[in-house]
Amino acid sequence: MTPQEAFQEIDNYLKYMQNIKTCSPHTVRAYKKDLDGFFEPVKSSKSNTSDLRTYFSSRLLALGQLSLASRNRKVGTLKSFLNWLYETRKIDSALSEVYHSPKVPRKIPHFISFDEVSACLQFLGNQPEVISALENLLQRQQRLLFLFLYGAGLRISEGCQLKVRDVTESDRKILVRGKGAKERIVVCPEFVWAEWSQYKKYIADHFPSVPKNYEFIFFRFQNEVFEDAPINERSGYSWIRKIGVQTGLTQSLNPHALRHSFATHLLNSGANLRVIQSLLGHSTLAATEKYTHLNLSQLYQTMEKAHPLGKK
Repeated sequence: MTPQEAFQEIDNYLKYMQNIKTCSPHTVRAYKKDLDGFFEPVKSSKSNTSDLRTYFSSRLLALGQLSLASRNRKVGTLKSFLNWLYETRKIDSALSEVYHSPKVPRKIPHFISFDEVSACLQFLGNQPEVISALENLLQRQQRLLFLFLYGAGLRISEGCQLKVRDVTESDRKILVRGKGAKERIVVCPEFVWAEWSQYKKYIADHFPSVPKNYEFIFFRFQNEVFEDAPINERSGYSWIRKIGVQTGLTQSLNPHALRHSFATHLLNSGANLRVIQSLLGHSTLAATEKYTHLNLSQLYQTMEKAHPLGKK
């Protein structure tokens, strides 16, 4: 197979990732962007190489200026694509075994302190009522999304896509549809449910145009007309970032920092690592173990008790 022929297979590969592997639209877009980059010389007719291995080897050399994390992701995309070509018998050998992902140092996840979370909640709770009911609803949506992300450890994609039918108030649980169409059950503390109840009541009292059986919790208004479709992730990201700015946090706030904070604060309060793994939807415990580096209070206590100079 030539690079030109491989390029023609990208659409089929992306359909496979979306329909068979049930990858999220965000993941499929990321794969497409990576593969478009790999095949840029083919698209612009600047490549005369007919050997697939030689072509990709030269393209991988061009990644040298990127960060390790970016290179790792792009190599992973390429290996997945080559594996698919091999499994569908479009190439004769497993070329993916030739290329190796660079080892990326594990970074400590960015999170905010409990005091900073409290400051955000205080800001959200003290927002003045504005004249427009639509603006008030937007404030309530932003507050509720913040609480779902921090109170349940949801990813931004999971929070934006939440449906009313996924929320069971009687059991205080949420059915979350995560990565790769995986489903998990998470429970939420009382402060999340209190906000959810107020949110529903506000909609019922002020928006008769919104049907009682609306599907998405974070629905949209297009030109002040109700649209039963979820907000996009970019809007949700912007909401959370804005809350951090308005609260006056010293570091930029993003949705994943709230998810990290959820896990870190649970661990610091004594929650079992397996429980946190289940709540976050991690497929392996290794993905959750990164939070053990953040359990500072327990480390301090252990050091004081165990270190010879710490004993008095």
